[in-house]
Amino acid sequence: MSDTSDKSRFTDDGQGMAITETPSLPEPDRPKGFIAHRRTFWTMLISSVGSLIASLVLSIDAIKLAKDPGAALSCNINAIVSCGKVAASWQSNLLGFPNAFIGLMCEPVVITVAIAALGGALLPRWFMRTALAVYLFGLIFALWLFSQSYFVIGAFCPWCVLVTITTITVFASMLRVCALEGYLPLKPATSAKLSRRLVAGWDTVIITAIFSAIALAILFKYGTSIFN
Repeated sequence: MSDTSDKSRFTDDGQGMAITETPSLPEPDRPKGFIAHRRTFWTMLISSVGSLIASLVLSIDAIKLAKDPGAALSCNINAIVSCGKVAASWQSNLLGFPNAFIGLMCEPVVITVAIAALGGALLPRWFMRTALAVYLFGLIFALWLFSQSYFVIGAFCPWCVLVTITTITVFASMLRVCALEGYLPLKPATSAKLSRRLVAGWDTVIITAIFSAIALAILFKYGTSIFN
């Protein structure tokens, strides 16, 4: 019996033995649809779970402060690292209720999207576009809150910083999927160029630079006082 996995075989054409090439076996199909972005959706899932946990802790702290404005919170470490000082500001209740409640409402949706995509679901173009647009507002809101904490309140909450970081990561994950799937309203040439940059890992470089800038900004402003 001949081995069909060989790429070549011997044949006798009447003038001696000759080698003829046999067709190579077809390669297995590559993942298609959202399955091709498993790592990205895992990043989205882990980040959204982290944001949900932070929102839950902040919501519990908000309820404690509502019952007792002088309550001692676990992350009230000093005058700089003070969740209580941040939570008592008007910026933390911009819509008339604790901002953390928004995270409790939105993050489960993101978790569901990530789990569905990891399970093989192909979500409609309009849904991903809408999710990206809504989360863009969430990103702007999170960055605004961070700027208020940094420049106005003069203190920062570790859980709030975690929400800021995870919001950036989730948005970047959504943007990557939408860009690589061609969901963004861009010209074909621009879309192809953006896809090449994303495949090359430019988004990871940018996100790392943003996180580094946040960390350096905190250290530059507060120095070692955050550890005292």
